[in-house]
Amino acid sequence: MTLKLLGLAFGVSLALSTTALAQDIKVSVAGPMTGGESAFGRQLKNGAEQAVVDLNAKGGLLGKKLVLDVEDDACDPKQARSVAEKIAGDGIPFVAGHFCSSSSIPASEAYADGNVLQITPASTNPLFTERKLWNVLRVCGRDDQQGLVAAEYILKNYKGKNVAILNDKTTYGKGLADETKKALNKAGFQEKMFESYNKGDNDFNSIVSRLKRDAIDLVYIGGYHREAGLILRQMRDQGLSTVMMAGDAMNDKEFASITGPLAAGTLFTFGPDPRNKPTAKQIVETFKGKGIDPEGYTLYTYAAFQVWSQAVEKAKSTDPKKVIETIKAGDWDTVLGKMAFDAKGDIKAIDYVVYKWDAKGGYAEINP
Repeated sequence: MTLKLLGLAFGVSLALSTTALAQDIKVSVAGPMTGGESAFGRQLKNGAEQAVVDLNAKGGLLGKKLVLDVEDDACDPKQARSVAEKIAGDGIPFVAGHFCSSSSIPASEAYADGNVLQITPASTNPLFTERKLWNVLRVCGRDDQQGLVAAEYILKNYKGKNVAILNDKTTYGKGLADETKKALNKAGFQEKMFESYNKGDNDFNSIVSRLKRDAIDLVYIGGYHREAGLILRQMRDQGLSTVMMAGDAMNDKEFASITGPLAAGTLFTFGPDPRNKPTAKQIVETFKGKGIDPEGYTLYTYAAFQVWSQAVEKAKSTDPKKVIETIKAGDWDTVLGKMAFDAKGDIKAIDYVVYKWDAKGGYAEINP
C-alpha cells in the first residue's frame, strides 16, 4: 500500500512538473560556443542570457516564463543545420543566431521548414535575406554596406597606393572581400593583389612574402580575427609596416590578445558602438556589474530578443508567422535605438563606421 501511495505521489509530482514546463516558452540562441569563433559565441550567449533574465524579471511573456536553450554550431554549416533541425523538432518558436553567415544560411532553410523565426545578430552576407524566406531577419547590417564604407575609406586615404585584398574562402570572408573589391573597382581603383587562404591556417609567411614583394601599403582582410591576428604578427616579423583593415569580425578583444601591442593601427568596420548609445546605458551598467564587457554583438543579440518579445506581446502569440508579420509592420525600441525592417528582413537604417585598434587592446571610432 505504501509503495502504491509513493507511486501515486510520484506520478502526481511528475504531472505537475510537466504542466509547469508546458507553461514555459522555450527560446534559443545558436552560435559558435566552441571553436575558433567561440569569442563571438560568448557574445551571443551573454546577450541572450541577460535578455531572458530581464524579460522574466518583468513577468515573462504572455504570462509565461522564458527558458533559454543554448546551441553550439562551431561555425560549421553541417552542424548548424543539425542544430536548426533540433530546435525546429523541439517546437521552439524563436532563435537568435547564428554568428557565421555560412551557418545562418543553411540553418535558415531548416528553420523555415520547421516553423522557427530566426533573427541573426551578426550574419552580414546579403544572401541571408535575399532568398525570399518568410522567417529571417537581421539586426545588423550587410556586407555590401560595410564593404562600401571600407572602400570609401581606402579611396580617400590610399589613393595611388598599393592595396591587397585577402579572404578566407568562407561565406562571410569571401563575400565581404568581394563587396569591398567591387566598390573599389567601380570607383576606378584596382587592387594590386587579390588572394585567398584557408580558415584555420597558421602559417601565412608565403602570403606575407608576396605582400612584401608588391610593397603593399594596406591589406584588407575578408575573414575572422584569429587568422587576421596571425597575419599581422607574421607581417611584423618580416618587417612590414603594412596597415591591416578588416570587417566586423575583428570586433572582439581576443584579436588584441593574439597580437598584443602590434594591434595598434589596425582598422575595421562596425556599426556605431552600441555601448555608447543612450538607449543602452542601463543595460551596459548591468553587464559591467557582472564583470562582462558587452562588446561586439552582445547588445545586438539583446536587441534581437527585444524585437521578438515586443512583437509577441503585440501579436498576443508566439506563432512565428504572426510574429514576423507584426515585426515587419512596426518599429521597435531596442538598446540599439529604434528599429524597423523591410520586406526582406533587413533593418531599414544602418550605419557603418571605421575603428582603429590601439596598443593597449582598445579601439575607437575614427574620422574617415
